Amino acid sequence: MALTGRAALVAALGSLPVGVLAPSWAGVLAVNVPLSLAILCDYALAAPVRSLQFTRSGDTSVRLGDTASVQLTVTNPSGRRLRAHLRDAWPPSSWTSENEQASSRHRFVLDAGERRRLTTFLRPSRRGDRQADRVTVRSLGPLGLAARQGYHRVPWTVRVLPPFTSRKHLPSRLARLRELDGRTSVLTRGEGTEFDSLRAYVPGDDTRSIDWRATARQSGVAVRTWRPERDRHILVVLDTGRTSAGRVGDVPRLDAAMDATLLLTALATRAGDRLHLIAYDRRVRAQVQGRTAAGDVLSTLVDTLATLEPELVETDARGLATAAMTNAPGGSLIVLLTGLDAAPVEDGLLPVLPQLTRRHTVLVAAVADPHVEGMAQARGTVDAVYEAAAGTQTQAQRRRTADQLRHHGVTVVDASPEALAPALADAYLALKAAGRL
Repeated sequence: MALTGRAALVAALGSLPVGVLAPSWAGVLAVNVPLSLAILCDYALAAPVRSLQFTRSGDTSVRLGDTASVQLTVTNPSGRRLRAHLRDAWPPSSWTSENEQASSRHRFVLDAGERRRLTTFLRPSRRGDRQADRVTVRSLGPLGLAARQGYHRVPWTVRVLPPFTSRKHLPSRLARLRELDGRTSVLTRGEGTEFDSLRAYVPGDDTRSIDWRATARQSGVAVRTWRPERDRHILVVLDTGRTSAGRVGDVPRLDAAMDATLLLTALATRAGDRLHLIAYDRRVRAQVQGRTAAGDVLSTLVDTLATLEPELVETDARGLATAAMTNAPGGSLIVLLTGLDAAPVEDGLLPVLPQLTRRHTVLVAAVADPHVEGMAQARGTVDAVYEAAAGTQTQAQRRRTADQLRHHGVTVVDASPEALAPALADAYLALKAAGRL
């Protein structure tokens, strides 16, 4: 049984004249006995809660930052009218503010045998699965003095997917990819590219592209056109160790790396390449094998990344490189999304880099902190000078680590969270244009 605020108000109003006119046990009983009987009758007349029937429907996935709607259908099979207050409980991270949680509370009246559909709007603040908790119902009596209260378990899961904010960069990169593919007037030729077609020679074409056999069979000079090789293998290795949990601005490093991975996936699958992914810190946390259909691999990748969280352990850099070599087919492009901290790179990655670069093309992408650049430019006070020294030292260390990687033939992308995705896509296109992929 649950007493309402109306019952407390009636008790207070009844006690007031008793306390003034007849302050005695008889006066107290004169007020409380009728009130207690009214409360018991009200409780008895309230519609039962346990017999209520619930079903769910609605969205099962939503991108981070968007709104999902989940419907809860309530059926009243009893013969009494249901006056209900209902709370559809979800984890606190299912909303970005307390004001939005009000959508999970409902008040309604349901006649005997009727059903009602209630909608709860979710706007999650984090990736991952959000599972519905209990549905608590308070059934009020006709007088509104007492209520029956109980709860039901109505399971439902909404998966919160990565937001893919870098999607806005995809059209411009696809236009550059079409140029590389020879679909526009810009045609490229590089080592390892595939023959595409023949066309008539125009002044300015490279004479080395002239096909003399085709020229001998026709009246004009014919030149070969080339396009980047297709069906290449790309292995993306996500570092999910301790440093990936750090936030750069409002974005965790791991989320920025995921966004860059999604843009690279969308671009590579349109280019006809196969993209694979492993997430690793001290063991493989997630794995996606490349598929032929662009939509399949992207949707599978988004679904896999949705539940991936950083692990608060130090990444085994040597094990990460070994996992990359184990999962990458020969001649692949290996994209390591990790940090540029000197110790893990020098102790774990550099010793095995010769084995990686001997068989594969390696690209290392890291999230840079714009705050460090701001520190390096600070001046004016003693504290600002010390900050500038610390920021400059950090930048010099990252540049030294990047130079060591480049010395081993590795392409390095070091950019802020907003710029990482387009910079990684540009590096992929540059490798395509140079014939290294």
